Amino acid sequence: MSERLQPGDTAPAFTLPDADGKPVSLADHAGRKVVVYFYPAALTPGCTKQACDFTDNLGLLADSGYEVIGVSPDKPEKLAKFREKEDLEVTLLSDPEKKVLEAYGAFGEKKLYGKTVTGVIRSTVIVDEEGKVERALYNVRATGHVAKLIKDLAL
Repeated sequence: MSERLQPGDTAPAFTLPDADGKPVSLADHAGRKVVVYFYPAALTPGCTKQACDFTDNLGLLADSGYEVIGVSPDKPEKLAKFREKEDLEVTLLSDPEKKVLEAYGAFGEKKLYGKTVTGVIRSTVIVDEEGKVERALYNVRATGHVAKLIKDLAL
């Protein structure tokens, strides 16, 4: 079970391929706030709703100084299909080895339909301009999460 991050922790550095296979690093976003969200699988109903909500609110988030990165264990080819099918504008990164998911505490045991399973824990970590964790939210709901995040950040 990976440790959950706490506010004030240094956000784990990462470099992962995006939907086009190009490497994207957390360091690329130094000096800006980054919403890093972790989701189980592209092209599934909940994850599609969440990705579309982030895309719909990208302007507001960007105007408030936030960039958005979605991370899942999907391969870049599946992320590209997801992006095209749903017209997504958020950066989607591929973590098939689940190393970044684990580093962020977004992979481990969770309850699914009353059973304990091991998998991706839907999570959102907000990283500040200095690369520190500002907020770490675990077991978030796919529906309504972005609206709640915007409200909590007072955007």
